[in-house]
Amino acid sequence: MSFLDPADAVTVHRAADPPDIAGPPSLRFVAPGSVTAGRYGLFEYRMAPSSPGPGPHMHRTFSESFYVLSGELSIYDGERWGRFGAGDFAHVADNGVHGFRNDADAETAFLILFAPGIARERFFLELAEIRETGRELSEQEWVEFYARHDQVNL
Repeated sequence: MSFLDPADAVTVHRAADPPDIAGPPSLRFVAPGSVTAGRYGLFEYRMAPSSPGPGPHMHRTFSESFYVLSGELSIYDGERWGRFGAGDFAHVADNGVHGFRNDADAETAFLILFAPGIARERFFLELAEIRETGRELSEQEWVEFYARHDQVNL
């Protein structure tokens, strides 16, 4: 059995720390897989009122869970959209079709837990860079982008 180096055993992110992606939407990489030795990734996601999110999609190599902190989050469960409020939790297994968006008139904040802790922050950072620079991708480039990040859009 191997043990963590004590210097790496505790990682701290404070609520006052700025988000990793200012947004909108904004994201904080609370505990990316690089910090958890690949066990899981935990991100805080904030969406403005009436904001679209990813449509129906799936991931082949990791599960995704959602925990709503405030506001209301609409989650697609493979068949229908449902609304989730503060304290609600939804788990999507590997290969589970899902999507999420904010249909409400107020901001929503939620946690996304990825397991195992793949480098999902790369997906969000690359997507933010594409949006911020106004770079336009061809259909083939989008297919390659999503394939690189294990996202199958349906």
